[in-house]
Amino acid sequence: MCGIVGISANRPIVQHLIAGLAALEYRGYDSAGVALVGADGIARLRAKGKVRDLVALQAETGLDGNCGIAHTRWATHGVPSEHNAHPHVSGQVSVVHNGIIENHASLRAELQADGYEFSSQTDTEVVAHLLERAQRGGMDLLAAVQSVVRRLHGAYAIAAVSAREPGRVVGARYGAPLIAGLGEGEQYLASDVHALLPLTKRFMYLEEGDVVDVTVAGITVYGADGQPAAREVKESHFSADAVERGEYAHYMLKEIHEQPVAVADTLEGRIAGGKVLTQILGVDAENLLADTQAVHIIACGTSYHAGLVARYWIEQLAGVPCTAEIASEYRYRDPVVKEGTLFLTISQSGETADTLAALKLARERPYLARMAVCNVPESSIVRESELVLMTRAGPEIGVASTKAFTTQLVALALFSLALARAKGLDDARYADGVRQLEQLPGHIAEVLKLDDEIRELAEAFVGKQHALFLGRGTHWPVAMEGALKLKEISYIHAEAYAAGELKHGPLALVDEDMPVIAVAPNDHLIDKLKSNLEEVRARGGVLYAFVDETVAHGLDAARVVVMPAAGEIAAPVISTIPLQLLSYHVAVLRGTDVDQPRNLAKSVTVE
Repeated sequence: MCGIVGISANRPIVQHLIAGLAALEYRGYDSAGVALVGADGIARLRAKGKVRDLVALQAETGLDGNCGIAHTRWATHGVPSEHNAHPHVSGQVSVVHNGIIENHASLRAELQADGYEFSSQTDTEVVAHLLERAQRGGMDLLAAVQSVVRRLHGAYAIAAVSAREPGRVVGARYGAPLIAGLGEGEQYLASDVHALLPLTKRFMYLEEGDVVDVTVAGITVYGADGQPAAREVKESHFSADAVERGEYAHYMLKEIHEQPVAVADTLEGRIAGGKVLTQILGVDAENLLADTQAVHIIACGTSYHAGLVARYWIEQLAGVPCTAEIASEYRYRDPVVKEGTLFLTISQSGETADTLAALKLARERPYLARMAVCNVPESSIVRESELVLMTRAGPEIGVASTKAFTTQLVALALFSLALARAKGLDDARYADGVRQLEQLPGHIAEVLKLDDEIRELAEAFVGKQHALFLGRGTHWPVAMEGALKLKEISYIHAEAYAAGELKHGPLALVDEDMPVIAVAPNDHLIDKLKSNLEEVRARGGVLYAFVDETVAHGLDAARVVVMPAAGEIAAPVISTIPLQLLSYHVAVLRGTDVDQPRNLAKSVTVE
């Protein structure tokens, strides 16, 4: 949500600021802007719409400079418009902000009483006025930022410039990500590394409460106590090419087809001699798994669906009680934490606001330990967890998650098998689970060959307004993920139900205009599921079945898509792929913005 770029250099930088914004488009936004500090003060351009609209404005005006900030906005306070777009200006100060200032109303009233006028509906404009007032009182920009952030309640990442101090950018973060990039003769700030990969590979990951002073000469970080703080410089392993679309029409399609490699990468070095290497979880993981008496999974969105699948695996394989909960709900209740409970968070970005807040609460509760499954090594969730299992999906640009989800499932399967082994899972079942994971990349590659068949199938969905997804067991959350994908990018209203719940309400929706998508692997629930599907057929429903090859024969459906048979662990991963392809092709046929669907953001860094 929102993207920030800041640069201090000895050369014109506007093209780099705007290129940085373009690299952050995947985060979601509805307007964009840039502010540069020059001899005549602060010059600013803002546009509702896409970054390309900002490019056109810059071409018309010729605006450029050596020091500036830029921003893509995802509306929280105030409608998407030019006057609500960032950067905001007050006097000789300009600021961009990601997050939510919860006490903005009282700050606004205070500033209005002091004579400051507001031109926007945003919470961010109060920060600009507070900084300007502090500078009028004699503070330099660094001191002003340090003073102002102490008054802010909520989450924020901020970058500010002042015409009084050309060449300086000051940033701050609390509850929202901000990184500093180190260059040769120029320095940078950004929401994440993707914005700066063409410029540098060397980054500092700022911690909660940090304020950072950026000039051509270098970068100085101050901790929450206001004192200089050392932050390790780390080399990014990402390349600029990794965030290019290449020959694919959309990032989402590229990322769907990257899944065999992403899954193989996530497995690499974690299985040896037919066993999951327990030490991948941490140095004391073996003892911790032995002590684990329950698992509490916390996540949001797609990651929550991965957690629901893992709940089945953990209970079925390890015999350990497991719950999975939406992070935004966990935060506002008082859970009973039994002795020996492992707290497990799942997040692609590692900066998901509700999940991160839940993790902070968990540190105050008597959990055995905190574990993270995440795709970003330097993220806040990783840094605040004792145990970490990284997915290796690489950058995921499309807003609708694909390879991040499947690699989360793989990581959770590794964990489930490791825990199950610690709890005495028999040799045969354990070996079979490991074998399923080892064969998974090849099975995914086979499923991707169904692309043309599923593209043809998608034509039946183009004119539909609703869809119903059904599954049982581990495939109920797979159905939930399929419904989420379809609604996210095609804007077709879709719901998912455990198939056994059909009689308890959803069956009333079934008619010839309601496509019903069933995910049906050959597991112990297949006969039950077949009975549910007969109920759909008996009421005139149009049924589409995604099944493995062992149960395809004789299944009465309008269309049957056959997948490889894979086993109880691999099947949910494999079944996900055709549903991703279906959603993608329906969205393309309906003409929606596949990679940046309306109203959505990739990285949800506000509550």
